[in-house]
Amino acid sequence: MKERKEKKFNVPVGSKGAITFGSALAITISWSIHKSILWAIIHGFFSWFYVIYYILTR
Repeated sequence: MKERKEKKFNVPVGSKGAITFGSALAITISWSIHKSILWAIIHGFFSWFYVIYYILTR
């Protein structure tokens, strides 16, 4: 019988957490300014780009 080899992808743990934190931060900032779910979703998608934009234009 032939053994199956599973492919394992090594994803750094830090990057996974940073993406989640960036999205949550962008959604929180967006909601506090616009009070709109649509804008919060859009800004959450762009995550760190929106956070940096917010910091620069504040």
